[in-house]
Amino acid sequence: MYHHLDGLFGQRPLAPAMWVPLRTASGAFAAFPAPAAAFFPPVPPVPMLSFSSEQVASVCETLEESGDVERLARFLWSLPVAHPNFLELNKNEAVLRARALVAFHMSNFRELYHILESNRFAKGSHAKLQAMWLEAHYQEAAKLRGRPLGPVDKYRVRKKFPMPRTIWDGEQKTHCFKERTRSLLREWYLQDPYPNPTKKRELAQATGLTPTQVGNWFKNRRQRDRAAAVKNRMQLIQQQSDGKRLDAHKVGTPSDEEDDFDDDDDEAMFESTGADDDGSDSDEARPISDDETETPAKKPNKSEQAPAMELKRRSKASPNTATVRL
Repeated sequence: MYHHLDGLFGQRPLAPAMWVPLRTASGAFAAFPAPAAAFFPPVPPVPMLSFSSEQVASVCETLEESGDVERLARFLWSLPVAHPNFLELNKNEAVLRARALVAFHMSNFRELYHILESNRFAKGSHAKLQAMWLEAHYQEAAKLRGRPLGPVDKYRVRKKFPMPRTIWDGEQKTHCFKERTRSLLREWYLQDPYPNPTKKRELAQATGLTPTQVGNWFKNRRQRDRAAAVKNRMQLIQQQSDGKRLDAHKVGTPSDEEDDFDDDDDEAMFESTGADDDGSDSDEARPISDDETETPAKKPNKSEQAPAMELKRRSKASPNTATVRL
């Protein structure tokens, strides 16, 4: 008895000239031409998913909460492109959030940014989507720089890539503490800019912060104060230099009184520039008030100014003269 081996070559239909091996009654194999109409059974069609939009959203939320991103990705890929509610699915927040999560875990940041920027999400989803937005930019910046990012680097990334309004309600989210906390920190800072670990723990308990946060605040405050002191010092030096040049332009030469007044300030904060070489009028010098330096009330007395002007005129006329009799 002959048995037709239909499934020997899989599920493709045989051509009319195909030779099919058949087993004979004696057990030997013989080749016979297959009939032209001999075809394999048709392949059953793949069943199409007939989920509604609500069911798809429910599955996405369940897989997202479970943290199984791989199953979530497979489920999204299994959705038919020609879904009857395709437009509705593309606007469903649970589906969009699931697509963003899959794109983030696959490091497909371009797709992630497109989803977050093109669709508006509810406030309840903002925190998670904001974290993905920032972390994606952090990873890109770290890869570009070839090193992990520090706090300053992350701050610059946040400034360069602000969160879109689709996942942000517009409220300025600062890393500053509350006013009561800042006031307490400032009070302790004025008492001791370098608190020991015990004081840090006490201040942390009083403010609700961690000792690390307290230590970072004191460190940043000391750095800001040092930078401000250097800036103020440079501005003061510049102002003093500009004032001397202005007075020299008006009078012709700086007076001993101005030099003595500047020396008082320089000795207090900077290196002393010294008085004039002769120092003849140093005993009579007096500090000049702000009103006198800004808007002089009267011109110098001619009797007091005449010897200096005469000395200046004669020294210009004969520069090699050692002494001049007045």
